[in-house]
Amino acid sequence: MPPISVTYRPLTGPEELDLFGRLSYVLDHELADDFANGCRRPEWTWVALDGDRLLGRLSWWTTPGGDTPLQFDFFDLDDELPAAERHEIGLRLFETARAAVFLAGAKLPEYGRFVPPDWREDPAAREVVEARTRILESTGARLLVERLRLGWTPESAVPAPASRLVFRPVKDREDLIALMTPVMEGTLDAHGQADLASGLNAREAAEQHYEEEFAGFKSPQEWWRIAELPDGGGPVGFVIPARNTYNPIIAYIGVLPAHRGNGYIDDILAEGTRILAAEGVDRIRAATDLANVPMAKAFERAGYVNFERALNLVWD
Repeated sequence: MPPISVTYRPLTGPEELDLFGRLSYVLDHELADDFANGCRRPEWTWVALDGDRLLGRLSWWTTPGGDTPLQFDFFDLDDELPAAERHEIGLRLFETARAAVFLAGAKLPEYGRFVPPDWREDPAAREVVEARTRILESTGARLLVERLRLGWTPESAVPAPASRLVFRPVKDREDLIALMTPVMEGTLDAHGQADLASGLNAREAAEQHYEEEFAGFKSPQEWWRIAELPDGGGPVGFVIPARNTYNPIIAYIGVLPAHRGNGYIDDILAEGTRILAAEGVDRIRAATDLANVPMAKAFERAGYVNFERALNLVWD
């Protein structure tokens, strides 16, 4: 085989998506729409080429029409390459693209990778996951969390209404943040814990979460629910059913610390699931940290299936 001569460059435009598609990933079906709605740009979407052979590719994502990359979610390499060569090409691809897309010293967006639920037990899948991870770790990244990706479909029974709680819509931003704040204080969520470790207090972390995610949903805020004890017994928790750019989702769910351990999470999750199911959706997506066993068990009881996992890496 002749020696490889590698060119690293961004795509010239969406017309090169066929080239980008010579390697594969589970999000490939979203690429055309992402370019059309401004979630991706050619200058954020890079390839490593030997002639017309695609050796590697990567891309950053943002919200529709956004000006700044918010997520690093494509990083693929030709796994027929020898391991050392693959590592070198992946490293050079990332470093070259990073230098072109971000100012020196800029904080890099989180890297998210969807992987099979049994990736550790499958030698081929494990090699793919760990090879990419090693490359990014060599640039300063570290694993923040492994998450379960969960799905509900109408084949599962719609959970029955709760008999011991009552639900009302969220009144306004403050109504929700006032409940998110105490939930944040005792969170088991790795992203929430990282926000607190960064120096934010619980309310600041709740406000940041609201502004960066909830405020951007196009689905009705009338879907959001606060769970209360009957007869004026006060709030117990809340759930945020929504629709993001791609799926109906359970965006966030929480039980106030004083009410944990009573099984209310099942009733609150059931309410969020019913709201989305009533919209006639063909699926609901959700996620929780692998280490958050109580939440994972609640999703399982509600008929959600762990169809995938996600690895999230960050640069400090």
